[in-house]
Amino acid sequence: MRDFAALHRTAAPLVLPNVWDVASARCLVDAGFPALGTTSLGIAAANGLRDGVNATDDQTLRLTHSLATLPAHITVDIETGSVATAVAVAAAGAVGVNMEDAMGPATAHAALIRSVKREVPGLFVNARTDTYWQRSGDLAETLRRIRLYADAGADAVFVPGVAESADIAALVAAVDIPVNVLFLPGRHTVATLTELGVRRISTGSLLFRAALAASVQTALAVRDGLTVRTDLPSYAEVNAEPDVRRGWPESDETEGHFG
Repeated sequence: MRDFAALHRTAAPLVLPNVWDVASARCLVDAGFPALGTTSLGIAAANGLRDGVNATDDQTLRLTHSLATLPAHITVDIETGSVATAVAVAAAGAVGVNMEDAMGPATAHAALIRSVKREVPGLFVNARTDTYWQRSGDLAETLRRIRLYADAGADAVFVPGVAESADIAALVAAVDIPVNVLFLPGRHTVATLTELGVRRISTGSLLFRAALAASVQTALAVRDGLTVRTDLPSYAEVNAEPDVRRGWPESDETEGHFG
């Protein structure tokens, strides 16, 4: 199986769906995705907790253990994270982590990256900066931060919320490691992001929020006598014993896979 880092070096970017439970992960593996990430919002909301306050470490670790049994690379959103959390999810079978700076001191985040890479050298560290996340965006500060994180040993940098092509191109030109962006419906396409040099495209909480919207829409359709989609997974399909061999790409490369 091609190792996780190599998925960032193919002709097309790695499109990384983000999951919140085993069922969503299995469906995406069956759809042919070789790698999955977790969504911290999805995990938090599904457990009645808030995102962004490091409240879901236990739930995330339990989910990582379950996801690691699937035939896909798993990278885990550990929010701001810690060395202990990174070590724990790696031991549970994750091949990577996403760690956000939450606009705290960049030097502290760089130090965390160095510590994680020292403790778990094979773990793929995606260093996220929140300079554009729910903010207007500061390109100069973003460039400073991603360069610092790359120098600290990050394997990729993640700038969620960035939308303008010129900004994205500047990010790609600034570092020699893969740049990850969050897919923004109506603002991005995979084709345009590929042309800009983006190497990883995450869906973030998009799939979780879409699932919530679809659930409400379906319930309203039942109540109001409207048409309900019939092209849904059947009970038997969802309840089937998982085939752990299904979905693996055909390759002998195994380097970097923890699970």
